[in-house]
Amino acid sequence: MENLNETSKEERSKLNPFLSVWMHPKQTTRYMINEKSIGFAILVLSIGYIGSLMSGLIDSEFLPDFSPWLLVLLCVIFAPIAGVIGTAISALISWLFGKLFKGTGTYSDLFKGLSLTAIPYIVLVPLYIIWLMTSPDSLLDPNFVGSLPWIFWPTILVSIIVTIWSFVISVGVVAEAHQISNWMAFFTIFIPAIIIFIVLFVLFFVILIGIIGVGMV
Repeated sequence: MENLNETSKEERSKLNPFLSVWMHPKQTTRYMINEKSIGFAILVLSIGYIGSLMSGLIDSEFLPDFSPWLLVLLCVIFAPIAGVIGTAISALISWLFGKLFKGTGTYSDLFKGLSLTAIPYIVLVPLYIIWLMTSPDSLLDPNFVGSLPWIFWPTILVSIIVTIWSFVISVGVVAEAHQISNWMAFFTIFIPAIIIFIVLFVLFFVILIGIIGVGMV
């Protein structure tokens, strides 16, 4: 039994979150919770959010005058800030709503675990850099007219796959951190997302009515 425990510890010490999270999100989450610090989680999400911010450059009409290298630099600089804020909010929501399903995870557990959802976005970094360097107008200008670059479809396809897989990882993370089933973890993420969507929709509708009313005065 002692030898088995030593083997388990040795296997955990060899775990690489950047690789293992793709196929073993729950095991990797437990490794992050037990073996890694908040600082390491911030490092992980800081790297991953570079790709996430770059994917947000699509149709950013207020940025075409920026040089491509400056945009890359800005993504690198703001990635840790966006990553910490985004993950902190996600962890808070998942921690609170997980309690509805009698989840046992702590806020720290959720933060460290959910940092893993940023890892798939690392794959997008080289794709968006190539797109940005070869055809910045087609990436940034929503009114772009012309032939799309060869990098367009591979980047869009990989972006969709990465987004889906990141969600799959988030379900595994919440399930492992809270020690609940995958279905409960899914609804822990899905319910607040629906609530936020409804609130934003109502706010948009109220603001729209207000603008129309002011315009009629």
